[in-house]
Amino acid sequence: MPDHILGDKEFEAIPSIKNKALRINLNENIYGTFAEIGAGQETVRNFFRAGGASGTIAKTISAYDKDFSDAIYGVEEDGRYVTESRLVKMLSHEINLIEERIDRKNHPDKMFFAYANTVATIDFAKKYLGHGWLGIKFQTHPKEDYSEIIIHIRFKENEALLQQQTLGILGVNLIYGAFYKHDQPKKLLRYLYDHIDKDKIEIDTVNFSGPKFENVDNRLMSLQLIKNGMTEAIVFGPDGNNILPARIFYKKNILALRGSFRPVTKVNIDMFEKSYEMFMKENRVDEERTLTIFEITLSNLRAEGEINEQDFMDRARLLCSLGHTVMISNFQEYYRLVEYFSNYTRARMGLTMGVNNLIDIFDEKYYRHLSGGILEAFGKLFFKDLKVYLYPMYNQETKEFINSENLKVHPRMKELYKFFKYNGKVVDIENVNPDVLTIFSRDVLHKIEAGEVGWEEMLPSGVSEIIKEKALFGCKKAVAKT
Repeated sequence: MPDHILGDKEFEAIPSIKNKALRINLNENIYGTFAEIGAGQETVRNFFRAGGASGTIAKTISAYDKDFSDAIYGVEEDGRYVTESRLVKMLSHEINLIEERIDRKNHPDKMFFAYANTVATIDFAKKYLGHGWLGIKFQTHPKEDYSEIIIHIRFKENEALLQQQTLGILGVNLIYGAFYKHDQPKKLLRYLYDHIDKDKIEIDTVNFSGPKFENVDNRLMSLQLIKNGMTEAIVFGPDGNNILPARIFYKKNILALRGSFRPVTKVNIDMFEKSYEMFMKENRVDEERTLTIFEITLSNLRAEGEINEQDFMDRARLLCSLGHTVMISNFQEYYRLVEYFSNYTRARMGLTMGVNNLIDIFDEKYYRHLSGGILEAFGKLFFKDLKVYLYPMYNQETKEFINSENLKVHPRMKELYKFFKYNGKVVDIENVNPDVLTIFSRDVLHKIEAGEVGWEEMLPSGVSEIIKEKALFGCKKAVAKT
């Protein structure tokens, strides 16, 4: 970033919102449009109040009426306006107008930007707190292509005025971060909460794109959202981009498989494929309305101490390469995962798990923080239309297969387990591949790190090649033969 364009003076360690807006305003080369729909013009208001805005603000618009908005940005096919699609159209339209109306020859140092948001604040009945999309399309040099930051938020405050004020602060933080912290995207994310308490707003989706972020992996940015306490769960697709949870889970049947996937093995895929076959045979389950999720918990990522971001990326790359949707959550207990899904769907749910995971579910120590203990947790877990698909475990010492019929829970939990088992809430996965039951991720990982042979055949097709090519999990990069 050229210092002569953006400047290198810091107003203070944590600049006030006024100072952030003022720093933007006093930079004669930053010039752009504000387009805000649904919560007033709360962001641009801060720039007007800071002073010196005449050289920064090309235009401010609030196309609040739907017909007027459609005339400017086009009609949304689904009739919804608080969407990522709407935001993207707003950003592109406003940037195109600036490019058309401002002659670059007369303004060779101008760096254009468009900031936009489309938001629904709390309703009159105070039943829905509201949510919104906001983003910025910007340059840090007049001749470069545009970069983009898009985020989705959920309001937590229960007054529309408070939500509007919070949105305005967040907008300033985003614009300031785009111009002055784009080379430190992790810090940029943290600074979005400057002067905002985390109990006021949740950021559950973020995507960076463009030349300034060509080396940014949005999966890693997703992880920062959870690490920073900005949200409880994030979802990203096979392409590595974040997906809005509400959009992907809405009214879907959900089958979730939790694991470490360090690395993903043939046994993980067998668990998934065989449980999926059974899930699809359930009543009211059809393929078009069914979503499968590979979930990793934050506690799992912390199993070895501090979160190793490279290790996380290794796991994510492999799962994405196999075409799976991945979820990272802060839900150590399964009932919290089911509660989360229930926010978006009332359709059928399935949890695929191994024997040890099911035994842990019936361990009272995980529910001591609940006033109702394990019964409260189980009421939340099994109250919904949910079924557990149990994958058997081969005991190498006793040479026996352990399934729902012969697994052992704590004696105090025995009758409770029987209740759920014989009411069809726990079912054994059928037609498992006996050849993969002795495969464990920890053994594969040890072989990879030790440089041993034979681990390749324990993994799904194509995975070992990726591990070698990308030198994942401490694997020495394969040397091409000449």
